[in-house]
Amino acid sequence: MSEHETVTLWRPTGPEEVALVEESGWKAWPPRLPEQPIFYPVLNQEYAIKIARDWNVKASGIGYVTRFEVKRSFMDRYEVHRAGGETILEYWIPAEDLEDLNRNIVGKIEVVSEFP
Repeated sequence: MSEHETVTLWRPTGPEEVALVEESGWKAWPPRLPEQPIFYPVLNQEYAIKIARDWNVKASGIGYVTRFEVKRSFMDRYEVHRAGGETILEYWIPAEDLEDLNRNIVGKIEVVSEFP
């Protein structure tokens, strides 16, 4: 495995979180709130779209799908969890590990879809 190998992750999110990511220069996820002990990036775009469209739009009027790359050597510390069907896969990153995850992002976090 190359030290430069990455994992592509997707994150459905609302406008507040996207604004905080933009403030970081599109390089970092904001710290979790006390009621958010886990950061949940997902492994495929279709699942992220479903969450953004079905949940984020209802909750805040708009939903975004973001894409970002993380060093595989970092992500190998975590198990992939199946949160439903065969393609409903996500990582469960403890909130206290989020700064480490941010340091292992390669490139920038990109907004790839928006649902009004």
